[in-house]
Amino acid sequence: MSESQQPHGAASDPTDGLAVRLVRPDEYDEVAALSLRAYELEYEISAEYRASILAVAERAAEHEVWVAADAASGALLGAVATPRPGRTISPLARPGELDFRLLAVDPSARGRGVGARLTRHVIELARQRRLDRVVMNSGPQMVGAHALYAKLGFTRLHDREREIVDGGRRFRLLAFTIDVDAADEAPSHDDELGIAS
Repeated sequence: MSESQQPHGAASDPTDGLAVRLVRPDEYDEVAALSLRAYELEYEISAEYRASILAVAERAAEHEVWVAADAASGALLGAVATPRPGRTISPLARPGELDFRLLAVDPSARGRGVGARLTRHVIELARQRRLDRVVMNSGPQMVGAHALYAKLGFTRLHDREREIVDGGRRFRLLAFTIDVDAADEAPSHDDELGIAS
């Protein structure tokens, strides 16, 4: 059964023991908690960004929130948000592009390839929607995520980076991209990094 034929957007890969699917309403609090653990473990985040991370129900009402679950136990290990078809989730995306945000891997699941699996899922969504590129923003301090994106074949998109102020701090919001066709050529690596994008 192909990914697009699976119920509720589910996709599983027996080689990594993970199933990627849309979040259920009864899981919003769990996704919020795992995302907050991922971001607060290594990064200092503002109250505004913390509120955004925790707003899973609101995000799922407007966009798609995908979770990676352990295929055997069903435990949630990570999450990422993408726009619904024909929409964008951030001002970064242009026509022909799919953007994503708030990629998070629970610290207890590091080393299982969860971040890589969720990112490859986003690329596959772009392919299914017949889009050309995947784009995303990331804070400069999130070097673990940047290393994962580089391993998967993403490159910096310097002309779309911008200065922002968050929690009274000014910093450059980085931008990354990958051509969907080029993603087929990128080597596959397990995610051995702590991931919060």
